[in-house]
Amino acid sequence: MHKVLILGAGKIGSLISGLLAESGDYEVHVADVDAAVAQAVVDAHQLDHLHAHGLDARDPAALQAHLRAHPVDALISSLPYYCNVGVAEAARQTGAHYFDLTEDVAVTRAVRRLADGADQAFVPQCGLAPGFISIAANALIGHFEELRSVKLRVGALPQHPNNVLKYSLTWSTEGLINEYGNPCEAIYDGRTTEVAPLEGLEEIEIDGTPYEAFNTSGGLGSLGDTYGSRAQSMDYKTIRYPGHCAQMRLLMNDLKLNHDRATLKRILENAVPQTLQDVVIVYVAVTGRQEGELREENYVSKIYPQVIAGRLWSAIQVTTAAGITAVVDLVLSHPGRYRGFVRQEDFRLVDVLDNRFGRHYANGGSKDLSARMVVEGQTGQQRANGSK
Repeated sequence: MHKVLILGAGKIGSLISGLLAESGDYEVHVADVDAAVAQAVVDAHQLDHLHAHGLDARDPAALQAHLRAHPVDALISSLPYYCNVGVAEAARQTGAHYFDLTEDVAVTRAVRRLADGADQAFVPQCGLAPGFISIAANALIGHFEELRSVKLRVGALPQHPNNVLKYSLTWSTEGLINEYGNPCEAIYDGRTTEVAPLEGLEEIEIDGTPYEAFNTSGGLGSLGDTYGSRAQSMDYKTIRYPGHCAQMRLLMNDLKLNHDRATLKRILENAVPQTLQDVVIVYVAVTGRQEGELREENYVSKIYPQVIAGRLWSAIQVTTAAGITAVVDLVLSHPGRYRGFVRQEDFRLVDVLDNRFGRHYANGGSKDLSARMVVEGQTGQQRANGSK
């Protein structure tokens, strides 16, 4: 049985802990700075091999002392991105494999440096984007002898937008602001370059529904480093309903709230509701030459909320948790195969989709299911039981 410690008992950490513990192959310890929050997750799941701890992972000495007293095979961070360098340092010092969900470029670079020469695996960016989107793109890229363009597009959207932003908060507000406010990496004309967030606006139509997409930070992951010398262009953009980008430009650029992110966070969390009725869109388009001909291949998928262990989870919770648990499972199931810095594109798409956790990407979920559970009042009871 693999022993893992999950740091952070919030929206994503709660589902990660449930997926791993429910499998019966993991002894799962979930820790939060508020011990009561971690215990609420354990009480809600009611699973064997799931234990709660109060632990402030922002204190490197306390975290390392906990890991030495309670060794684990893997350390999984579902904390805000700015906590992850200290967590990775603790993993390096104690020999645990390291996994995180960060979208932050600077944090990933720091993790890469810590991973140099390590015997254990350091696997950052294990969520949706970066994460699964890189795995899906890599699968298509392998079908081409020459690459012309690689487009990665991802959106986590409310199914029923009804405000000016046409958006609901589906994940970390801090992570959202970070993506909207930080410089973005892209490849144009065969050269890696830095582009501005909230720029590069384009229109996309998927299954007859119009969307917009624009530059956001971090989603390209390590793909640019891996394939930058082969691709003429490669970029990552976030998908939203039309009009969202203009509203965020007003807030972040015209009103200068990108320089006062604490205020922007308070505004968004006070005005924009959360929802479990969301949809995640994954869109990859690769153009290049196959057998001498110019061709395009696409990977397009919509994932809706799903019931797991008798409870409804949002699409962004499912896709993020399924991505990281599948990667954790693959690493721990193959001792010695993965060590040092491990890129998302080091995992095969077919292996992820065939994995017992990654299969939730293939299932897709149902918007009708989420609507029925909302009408029946089951989601309110779920929140009362500690699902956050």
